[in-house]
Formats: sequence, C-alpha cells, structure tokens
Amino acid sequence: MPNQAMPTEAAVLDALSGVRDPELDEPITELKFITELRVAEDSVDIRLRLPTPYCAPNFAYLMAADAREAALSVPGIKRANVVLEDHHTSEEINSGLAAGRGFKETFRYFEETEEDLDELRTIFRRKAFVSRQEKLCRALLSGGYSSAELARMKLGNVPPSEALEKYLSRRAELGLDVSEEAPFLVNPDGERIPEDVVVEHLRFSRLTRLSIETNSGLCRRLLATRYGIEEKERA
Repeated sequence: MPNQAMPTEAAVLDALSGVRDPELDEPITELKFITELRVAEDSVDIRLRLPTPYCAPNFAYLMAADAREAALSVPGIKRANVVLEDHHTSEEINSGLAAGRGFKETFRYFEETEEDLDELRTIFRRKAFVSRQEKLCRALLSGGYSSAELARMKLGNVPPSEALEKYLSRRAELGLDVSEEAPFLVNPDGERIPEDVVVEHLRFSRLTRLSIETNSGLCRRLLATRYGIEEKERA
C-alpha cells in the first residue's frame, strides 16, 4: 500500500472551519479564535483565544473540545493538543482536555456541571436553524416570493444559494428531513409552519437572528480591542 500523505495545516484548518462558536453560529476560524496551528508528522498543536477572559466555561470548553475532535478527524492526525489562552478557566479546561476528561468531570466543583453539553449544543443548534431559515426567507421575499408561497414550498423548489446550503446544514444537524420533497418552512421540531402564521413565525425568527448578529458584532469588537486586531485582519 502507498504511504499515507502527511497531514497539512490546510487540512486541519479546513476541519476546524466546521467548529462554530455555539452562541454566534460562526466558525472559529473566521472569528480569529485560532492564534497558532502547528502540524508535525501525526500530531497537531492548536492554541485558541476568546474575546474576553470571562466567556462562559461551558462555551469555552465546547469550542476547545470540538476543535480537538475536528483535528483528530483529519486523516493522519493521531494526537491533537488544544490549549485555551487567557481565560479564567484555562487551567481547568486545558488539563481536562489533556487528561481526556469531560466537562462535568473537569468542572465537578462548579454548579454548571449539572448542565449537559449535548443539551447545550441542541439549544444553540435550534437557534442557528431559526436564524438561518429567517435569512433565507428574507432573501426569497426580496426576490418576489410571497409568505403564502413560502408556506407551500418544498425544499426542492428553493433556488440554490449559499444561504440555502447553510440552512440545510443547520437543518441536518437537528436530524430534520432535508429531502427535496420535504416542506421548506418548518419549526426546529420539523413541524410544518401553517400559512396563516408564517408572518408571525418570521417576526419571532427575526428577533433570534438579530440577537445572534448583535452578539457576533460585540464579540468581534471585544476580540479586536483585546488583541489589537487591525481592521484588515478582521476582514
């Protein structure tokens, strides 16, 4: 058998682009959370930073743990060392990850240990789904579709776009039907939105999207201020 190609930084970065800040629904690569990435043979070292030293420990742990899993998914990578910098629980998170401990075991003396991280992931995946659906609906409404048409539309009838691809991705993460015959406009439980409540549904969804976008803008500014990131670097 031919020798397996050495893993590259580009391959690891590509895998890390699938790791999102759970609250902001944006990749940690685009948010400039990665400060260092080194690949050596079958191992990788990754350093992460966050906008403030007081980001919630559960969010911080989620991103660090997900970054480690993403790196280990790259063919040829057998060891992934993830270090979180300048956070008030960096020591706990870094030692927990290095020892292979879960969140509850790592933070057994915190009240937050009662929280299931899988449940936390689901909560933010539902919010991301609602936000991405609202963005896509806004684009369709601007393109001339009516709210009644959206209610009757199937996924196979939605014009191709980047917004559609992101919506389908968030939809699939919730285990919802993404086949062409599936109804387009559904709630996070997969239930079709009736035509007479589409406007109300989109109004509520807009609030969710604006909350995510506001938090995203704030985090970007905090990160830029904390680490002196120039505008061209943030772009």
